[in-house]
Amino acid sequence: MIHSGIRRIPWSILCCILVLMGCGLAGIARGDELVGEGNYFQKQCLWILISLTALTATMLFPYRNLRGISYPLFLGTLLLLIAVFFIPAVNGSRRWIPLGFFKFQPSELAKITYILALAHYLMYRKNYRRIPGLIVPFILTCVPVFLILREPDLGTSLLFFPILFAMLFSAGARPRHLITIVLLGICTLPLLWLEMNAEQKSRIVALFTQQDGGELPKGDGYHLYQSKQMLALGGVWGSEIAGMPVDDPAAYHLPAGRTDFIFCLVGERFGMTGCLFTILIFSALYIRGLQIATATREPFGRLVAVGIVTLL
Repeated sequence: MIHSGIRRIPWSILCCILVLMGCGLAGIARGDELVGEGNYFQKQCLWILISLTALTATMLFPYRNLRGISYPLFLGTLLLLIAVFFIPAVNGSRRWIPLGFFKFQPSELAKITYILALAHYLMYRKNYRRIPGLIVPFILTCVPVFLILREPDLGTSLLFFPILFAMLFSAGARPRHLITIVLLGICTLPLLWLEMNAEQKSRIVALFTQQDGGELPKGDGYHLYQSKQMLALGGVWGSEIAGMPVDDPAAYHLPAGRTDFIFCLVGERFGMTGCLFTILIFSALYIRGLQIATATREPFGRLVAVGIVTLL
């Protein structure tokens, strides 16, 4: 069984994953160097070892066995998403469940269990070829979106609707039904805006606000400005080869640089060339994933593959 599992490994995808891990580690190492404190690099190395172990285990586990337990897994994840509201907030958000030496984020697990549950439902033609059958996928999507949005975590909540659309399209839903879903999604945007808190709204406003040339932006505009500044400091080849050194240490200050804005640190270290290379690897991973999804004849496996590729 192990030998046959090794033969089925998509080595191109594994290589892309390892390269992206390396890019991320390089960015985190640069962040530790600029900040001068923290051990993000060592922690990330540990999590990479854990993730590779989990990857090996899942490759030996037949994915078809997940079909029968997909609904209970999804329900359990929803209960975890509810449980975070009973845990003290961290930086104004309730997203994590403390588990000793690390914190668990149920919304990350929700992405996977949602794909499994939706794939299980869409396996059957009667569940997506008629309007009444599309009500269940819509509910399956809206429940986790609402819970995650209340944490609040706008970015993660917005991932579910593209996944729904892609999996419905792959399953063979009627074009007019897909168009209806898109129109309904557009109509809900005002409601989504009303559900956002002040911080989320200010980030969106800052994205479209033009700053005066001689004035240093403040608040959310400062974060956006610093992320662009960090990319510009890398130049074409990055600080590793021919960066643009700046004497002002404030120019290298990037909040959440080793987490949410890791791409900016990769750009500072490897420049525009490194950014394009990273995007190229992501594109190769995406294309290979679609090829695997297209070649998969079994409906559940094909839909899961499409959902995971869309999640990328």
